[in-house]
Amino acid sequence: MNELKKELSLLQGIGLLATSLLGTGVFAVPAIVAQIAGQDGLWAWSILLILVFPIAIIFAELGKHYPNAGGVAYFISKAFNPHLGRVTSWSFLSVIPFGLPASLYIATGFFSSLLELSPVAELLIQIITLLLIWVLGLFGAGASGWIQSIIALLIIALVMAICFSSSPSVLTVEWPNITDVKIMPIISALAVMFWCFVGLEAFVHLSTEFKRPEKDFAKALILGLILAGFVYWACTAAVIFLAPNSTIATAALPQIIETLFGKQALWIFCLIGYLACFASINIYCQSFARLVWAQAEIDYPSSPFAKLSRRYTPVNALSLVVLLSLFFLLLIYFFTIPLNSMLEYANGVFVLIYLLAMISAIKLLQAKLRILAIVCTLICIGLLFVIGYKSLYAIGIFILFWLVAKKVIPNK
Repeated sequence: MNELKKELSLLQGIGLLATSLLGTGVFAVPAIVAQIAGQDGLWAWSILLILVFPIAIIFAELGKHYPNAGGVAYFISKAFNPHLGRVTSWSFLSVIPFGLPASLYIATGFFSSLLELSPVAELLIQIITLLLIWVLGLFGAGASGWIQSIIALLIIALVMAICFSSSPSVLTVEWPNITDVKIMPIISALAVMFWCFVGLEAFVHLSTEFKRPEKDFAKALILGLILAGFVYWACTAAVIFLAPNSTIATAALPQIIETLFGKQALWIFCLIGYLACFASINIYCQSFARLVWAQAEIDYPSSPFAKLSRRYTPVNALSLVVLLSLFFLLLIYFFTIPLNSMLEYANGVFVLIYLLAMISAIKLLQAKLRILAIVCTLICIGLLFVIGYKSLYAIGIFILFWLVAKKVIPNK
């Protein structure tokens, strides 16, 4: 039997998605939103959730009706043809050169904020992080689910401690009158905030590992989204309420922690921040591994990457993903590529994948869901325009893979 083990519960699914969405953004983006939009940023999170919800619903419906480790690539294959699905899967993997090294750099930044680490020491922590992710992957999605649920609880506990330790509570922060909200700062903030909800497409790769995908997958996705949205809102409220004059985004929450709990509590903050990043990196590595396994099973069924371990996990595919991440991590270390550039190019790939998923949904889903998928398609096209010329990396890679795949693996 060459099938992934069905071991994820609803609670584990919520933990996996929430930590994936919170990931590297939860301790920096709220402060950026507060800087851009001030108190109007409280409304910005509500607006963003309204925009993201339709996309989340479409992903939930696709994952519920078509559970498969191939994720968006499988949806595209089902809606159109295997060749386009293959190209989509390869394009998703093009996030690895920029996205994973960027996330690893952000993760080690929490330790750098407390300790004077040399670049070599930072690189060593990043390599150890990759090794831990590989070890965790040996035990299957269930192990990741429980660990990331614990990390999600730690993040929520930290945010709640901030909210209720201040007097009065952060949760009582006054919302500006909706008629007084300025539109342009909200739009500028939304352009940054959207990336906090990149992770839905990775979660879809785990749909086939739910014990009851038809019942629990959609619930886990929606509940995880709401949970992450609340945490982001609460962190933004905390910055507005307790550190309104902070000029450095990454320094706002550490400043709040030190003010409320003392300098020794910064160690706890940095540990939870690192774990949040670890959780986000982990779900992407595990998702990439399942994508490699699913595609190899179709195109190269006799290859090592199409095999599962005795625990029914794609260990060989995960090893490939980790080794590729290590290669690009070392490449970026030696050539010193700026973090902002890595994030921007990776984001273009994510939006393109979202766009392809919504296009497949137009064909696969029925009635009102099809209309919703059309609306989501238009949203994604608009986001590609917002990214601008940096989206050409994703589009160029997609075209290149299209041409290569056509020659290497002709349609059967």
